[in-house]
Parts: sequence; structure tokens; C-alpha cells
Amino acid sequence: MHICEYRRESINEGIGLRAVVFISGCRHACQGCFNPESWDFSYGQPFTRSYQQEVIQEISDNPLLHGLTLCGGDPFFSATACAVFITSFRQACPDKTVWAYTGFTFEALLLLNEQRQLLELCDVIIDGKFKAEQKDTSLRFRGSRNQRIIDVGKSLAIGSVIEWTE
Repeated sequence: MHICEYRRESINEGIGLRAVVFISGCRHACQGCFNPESWDFSYGQPFTRSYQQEVIQEISDNPLLHGLTLCGGDPFFSATACAVFITSFRQACPDKTVWAYTGFTFEALLLLNEQRQLLELCDVIIDGKFKAEQKDTSLRFRGSRNQRIIDVGKSLAIGSVIEWTE
């Protein structure tokens, strides 16, 4: 797995101050994507186990951070590798939340074994492909009106989408 970027602190990709890892690789090819170079699975630098541990340690050492957000590309195209990373993160930072962005819908992720494993490790996902014709810069944490901010735990518990609320 490669990453295109690691931001130590951001307020744009989820609630509170968050660390953000941009996972390389996406096959959605959304027209108007803000990060098309991230579609290449080998773009950026290798996200080795040692680099992952460095990131986890930095997040653990920063008491101002609310959690970690996975962006991309689309982390769900590298679901198995991301699940290993998030499992380690959860062990080291049990009080911090995990958000993830994906072009897949919540309903589709439920049907895909590897992707579902990653989904179950997340607190919140922003789902759905970016649609240029539905672009809306006034939306919080998302780029187009079709995308949903989903409370994963509540949604899994009842078997249908519950949108996240602050």
C-alpha cells in the first residue's frame, strides 16, 4: 500500500482536529475529482509497517487530536491493508475515532467481505462517488449532495443507514 500524503493535523476531514492519511489507489475515476493523481496505486510513498507505527505514535502523542481520517484515492480499494493499519491504530489509540471517505456506498460495502471488515473498524464514513453535477461547497465534510455522512456503529446495529449527527 502507498500513501499520497499524511497530514498531521486537519480540520477539514471530520469532526475535531484529525490526522489524515491519503491512501493511494482508486478505480472510481469520478469526473471532477480534486485528487486524480491519487488514483494510481503506486503514487506517493510506500506506507510500510514502520511508517504506519510512526504515524500511530505521532497521533497517540498528540492530545489535541480527536482521531484519524482515511482519504484517498479510496482506502476501501486497499481494504485489507487499511484494516491491518486501523486495527493497530485502535489498539494504540482506543479513545480516538476513525473516519473514512469512500466512493462505495454503505450498502455496497456490506456485501464485500474485505471492505466490510474495514467498514466495521470505522466510526464514521462519508460514502458515495463525488458527482460534479451535485457539487456543493457549502456541505460540511463532503463535496457533493449525494454523499452521506454515516454513523457506522448505529447503522450496522439496525441494518440500515443512520446519518451521523454531532
